[in-house]
Order: sequence, then C-alpha cells, then structure tokens
Amino acid sequence: MGCRERAAKDDLLRIVAAEGVCVPDRRGTLPGRGAYVHPTRVCLELAVRRRALSRAFRGPGPLDTTALRRYVEHADQASAT
Repeated sequence: MGCRERAAKDDLLRIVAAEGVCVPDRRGTLPGRGAYVHPTRVCLELAVRRRALSRAFRGPGPLDTTALRRYVEHADQASAT
C-alpha cells in the first residue's frame, strides 16, 4: 500500500481497523478487512500520506495510526541492532 512494491505475504505487516484505530495484526488472525504494508517507517508514512489506509478500510476520514507507528518504530529499531 505504501511503497506499492510487491512482496511475499510473510514479509508484510497486516493492519486492521478497529473502531477508527489502525492496529497491527502480527499473527493475521484479527477479524475484519486487512491491509498490508512493509513493516518499515518509510512504507507506513507513504501509506498515510497517500490516504491509502482510509481508502482500504473504506473509512469516512483519517484513522488513528499511533499504535501502528509505535509498532513499526519498534520493529525498525529491533532490526537495526
């Protein structure tokens, strides 16, 4: 969604919208419509800037991505070390 590059499903992070909040679905088991991005800060920022998350979840407006950003930042830091 963000960088628009293709990748294997295992390499992507599934995102689910729950009550106007985007949450990471690490195991891929949360109910509802899912959207996929690379678990990197760059890809997530591109998806937010392009409003791709709102379109994917067919929401009326912008979604809260705070929890999702925290997760991706933590994943970026863990992979850097």
